[in-house]
Parts: sequence; structure tokens; C-alpha cells
Amino acid sequence: MNKMPHDLRRTRKYRGSRYCGWGQVGQHRKSGSRGGKGFAGGHKHFWIQTVKYNPNRYRRIGFVPPSSLEPLPATINIGELEELAVKMLGAEAVKNGAELDLTEVGIGKLLGRGSVSMSFKVRVESASAGAKSKLEEAGGSIVE
Repeated sequence: MNKMPHDLRRTRKYRGSRYCGWGQVGQHRKSGSRGGKGFAGGHKHFWIQTVKYNPNRYRRIGFVPPSSLEPLPATINIGELEELAVKMLGAEAVKNGAELDLTEVGIGKLLGRGSVSMSFKVRVESASAGAKSKLEEAGGSIVE
């Protein structure tokens, strides 16, 4: 860039004036004119700069309890049991009152949405109270 004194430079235009286009005296001095020093204003008037260049600045970093890191067990509703039993064992075995092992399939919990009409012996790690009562009403049981 050419720094020679020529007519187009703004400083030539302002020679002899008191404020050089910056309003009152001292308006263009010190760090107040740049909005503060360092990361000042990163959560306020320099927010766009934070989002663009430092997006993780206000991220929550800290302790996470180990219980929240454990994956939740795969679930199935009691209304889907008959369909699953037909796929696993066949239609004839289901009519005779079959034993379903849900842990084999990778299902860890039985939930109570829906209804069941056939009696099953279901092997599962855990089951909700609603699922237990519905299965027992139909004549089945849960083997945990």
C-alpha cells in the first residue's frame, strides 16, 4: 500500500482540523474506542466475533455423573410382544404359550403400552409395573 502524501489520503483532508473526523477530543483514544481489551464484550457487543472465531467459549465443561453416561436399555412395549413372538418362534409355538427370551434379542426392558391376549413367559432384565400386571392378567409371567 502506498503511504505517500497525496490528495486521496484522509489524513491530508483533516490536516489542521482539531478532531480529524472523530467527534469530541479523546473520542478516538485509548481502548474504549475499540470496545475493550482482549475478550471484553465477547458475550455482548462482540458476540458475532465469538460465534465466528471462538464458538466453544461459553460451552459447559465440567463434571458429568457416570450414571448419565450409561446407555438406556433397549425397550419394547407389551403390545408388540405377539408380533415379535411370531417372528422369533413361529405362529404354532405362540398359540401353545411360548417362552420369550428378550435378552437374546438385545431388549432390556418391557414397557406397558398396548395390550396382550396370549399368555407368555417372558425372560427380561426389567419390566414396568403396568407391563407386569397386563401380562399376569393374560395368564403369563415375567422371569427376571
